[in-house]
Amino acid sequence: MKKSIIVLLAVSAFYFQGCDDFPDGPAVSLLSPTERVANDWAIAEALNEGTDVSDNYDNYELNLTEGGLASLTAKYNILGTSYDFTTEGTWVFMSNEEKISFDFDNDLADGVYEILRLKNDEMWLKEDAGTLELHFIPR
Repeated sequence: MKKSIIVLLAVSAFYFQGCDDFPDGPAVSLLSPTERVANDWAIAEALNEGTDVSDNYDNYELNLTEGGLASLTAKYNILGTSYDFTTEGTWVFMSNEEKISFDFDNDLADGVYEILRLKNDEMWLKEDAGTLELHFIPR
């Protein structure tokens, strides 16, 4: 009987340790938030005030490491001329891992985002002081 109670308590502690408070989930994960953030991401969908603006983000790539390094690459085609934009920087969690902050060499790419969903194959971010919502998938 004692062994059953100890096993039940251990399983319960493990279960609640894996719970997250992200509005769109997941409810439980075996991976830490840092392990889930670390990935090569591409934008699958971009919404601004609910309007689909994904075409503006077709060629964005965001690489995040477990060590807190970040790189952002974007490719633009304006009037038949191609432009590449790349910047390096760092990322950190804020507000008990409910937000993520990016600090890039190019300050125009800096920002703080609320984490709406964080899975190993999905990351949804919403601008902290704005209306842009980005849904990422692994590249």
